[in-house]
Amino acid sequence: QVEVAESGGGSVEAGGSLRLSCAASAPASRIACMGWFRQAPGKEREGVAYIKVVNDYTYYADSMRGRFTISQAQDKAKNTASLQMNSLKPEDAAVYFCLADLVCRDRSWDTPDWALRYWGQGTQVTVSS
Repeated sequence: QVEVAESGGGSVEAGGSLRLSCAASAPASRIACMGWFRQAPGKEREGVAYIKVVNDYTYYADSMRGRFTISQAQDKAKNTASLQMNSLKPEDAAVYFCLADLVCRDRSWDTPDWALRYWGQGTQVTVSS
């Protein structure tokens, strides 16, 4: 069983920054990729960023590229990932979910449903204008 837990959400003014953290545990498996999605009220869950554990290769949603940065701990065995969010806009407000994949999805990383994907409970990010 894979467990995923996020932390670091909160409230910030537009233009500000927040850093989200995620920790995954997979006692009997190896995590291949980690990432972040978000979901705003009334909207579908959308991909934010994704990182391959083995080589730090990253994917980003176009609207977040350049403002958001996903990274992982240097000790890859820790299965932790962070999302640094800068220049936040009111439209970035959402619940942010961390994910851990046992097999990476590469080009289809931003399709939410995947049998080997595990989700955290989500953390709220609020951006005031």
